[in-house]
Amino acid sequence: MSTAGAQREGASDGNGPEGGVYEWYRRGLDLLSNGDPAAAATLLTRVAEAEPGSRSVREALARAQYDAGRYREAVDSFGELAAENPTDDYAHFGLGLAASRAGDLELAAEHLALAVAMRPDLPHYERALRGVRARRSTGPGAA
Repeated sequence: MSTAGAQREGASDGNGPEGGVYEWYRRGLDLLSNGDPAAAATLLTRVAEAEPGSRSVREALARAQYDAGRYREAVDSFGELAAENPTDDYAHFGLGLAASRAGDLELAAEHLALAVAMRPDLPHYERALRGVRARRSTGPGAA
């Protein structure tokens, strides 16, 4: 988050939460960790609008979207992160999980395979990829 963004302070103008952008971000993370991903996604959307260049904000937003069941939005958010930094294994993993939940098993398998290739030491990446591959092989049109 930029210094200017972190220093923005003040009362709500009636269109947003009170406090500065950094406080919104911290509250969004707290909401996410306390099991309220829908509220976190709403707040983190505001933060991302104020700080569009912050990867940490956009990653937190993508996680909140996923946890809130907003899988298509999470696909878009994780997809942007992966496109900006193709070596970000977590962005590919998140994209793969969100695509799987959204029903796009081809996209899911592609990005989960990339995540596994980048981080073969993470067993949950491999488990997710195996699960998607199994669903692909038993789904409609499977041989």
